[in-house]
Amino acid sequence: MKKQLFSLALAATLAISATSFASPLHIAKQGMFSAGGITITSPGTFDPYNQWEATGKGQTAHVDHANVLYQIPQKADKAPIIFLHGYGQSRMGWMTTPDGREGWSDMFLRNGHSVFLVDEPRRGEAGATSVSGDISTKTLEQRWYTQFRIGKWENGKSVPNEGSQFANSDEAVDQFFRQMTPDTGMKSDMGIDFDGEMVAKALAATVDKVYSMTGKKPIVFTHSQGGRAGWLTAKYTKNIAAIVAIEPGNAPATDSAEYKSMAEQQIPVAFCFGDYIHNGDPKLAATKFWQNKLQECEAFAANYNNAGGKSVVFDLPKEGIYGNDHFMFQNLNNDVIAKHIEKWMRSLK
Repeated sequence: MKKQLFSLALAATLAISATSFASPLHIAKQGMFSAGGITITSPGTFDPYNQWEATGKGQTAHVDHANVLYQIPQKADKAPIIFLHGYGQSRMGWMTTPDGREGWSDMFLRNGHSVFLVDEPRRGEAGATSVSGDISTKTLEQRWYTQFRIGKWENGKSVPNEGSQFANSDEAVDQFFRQMTPDTGMKSDMGIDFDGEMVAKALAATVDKVYSMTGKKPIVFTHSQGGRAGWLTAKYTKNIAAIVAIEPGNAPATDSAEYKSMAEQQIPVAFCFGDYIHNGDPKLAATKFWQNKLQECEAFAANYNNAGGKSVVFDLPKEGIYGNDHFMFQNLNNDVIAKHIEKWMRSLK
């Protein structure tokens, strides 16, 4: 019976998604800009008659900025949204899905939100960096497939968890892996040398730019590793309306500077966690990892609320939404989750 209900729900989800994707977008303005970053200048004086000298004497490098693609709908009557990706990703993940359906950026755009999609410093179209990293050629995709709780990779094939909302055609799996992109400033293939402060400063500059462009404080959506930068950003701007953290890699400690900045500004915070955490395979390291992260975020929310803040943890299976992995905004029911979060955002008024 449960599987029959799931099949009916899945068919309805696909029908809704196909209908919404077919309707036209009405965009009043779109464009791109860079935000934040630094400029490095080498000692000496640049000689235009010796432009090819090897040392870069007297020359500059504009680096460590964010690159932002934005779209403003004709009826922009809701808070603007800034989307920040996670480790090994770019803004592409918010814009589409591995099977070619509509991404969250379009969904929220249709609903009256201006959207600002960030490639963080040293990633994607913001690859210029002040530090030299290593672009790994290791074959590590199945590591991340497992960490993202999609399922088990067996006999060279993707085998999603039972009831999964992952689009599991061969083409979609290929497209999913091809979304991965390197960080030009990292040397670790685990992301452990992520410079959260540097990213946060560029994200804060983006927040302030969005506020000046729209006259409204933006809601910041983060994913995974990007959650760390999201918390830190509150130290560098007073213009964050709220934070929506999709399975962040951490929650701020109550004695941290970022926690204090968020609490002082009374920034509302929503966390969103998918399936296969409570009921994940206990033999997989990823199961315990995400159980710990969920508990950490639940503890943050309790402390934050007790201190007078506003925070909620959406544990999707407990909300009656099943089958989601770490990339819930790309899953087959991404529209259902988007509506769930939209409802919370409306409650902030």
